[in-house]
Amino acid sequence: MHFSFSTTLFAILIVIVNLALLAGLIYLLVLAVRALRIYIHSKETRQQKEAVRRTLGEVIKAHRQRCQMTQEFVAESLGVSRQAVSKWEMGTSEPSTSNLMALAQLFGVTAEELLREVAGETENE
Repeated sequence: MHFSFSTTLFAILIVIVNLALLAGLIYLLVLAVRALRIYIHSKETRQQKEAVRRTLGEVIKAHRQRCQMTQEFVAESLGVSRQAVSKWEMGTSEPSTSNLMALAQLFGVTAEELLREVAGETENE
């Protein structure tokens, strides 16, 4: 009887330790998710995203002006509103991938060239 009681007690102790370890891992996972959310929504991260959008907008506007096109013409060519083109140029929104490819074609460049300009790269690099 003594042997059976100690075995049962040992099994219960192992279950308790395993549950404690599981609870600890879950707690660490929750902390990691919270930290990731804070990082994603941090001011610095938002500013970096805005800088990229602004730069993309500047690239789009520069190409449009180089090609002597109006926002209305670009909008009609892509089947979007003039306000959409304006928002892209101001950096308050971004064109979809298909619209970015259509813009590149309209401007006589590749989408890759547009994105290289956003990244600050040139053909000589």
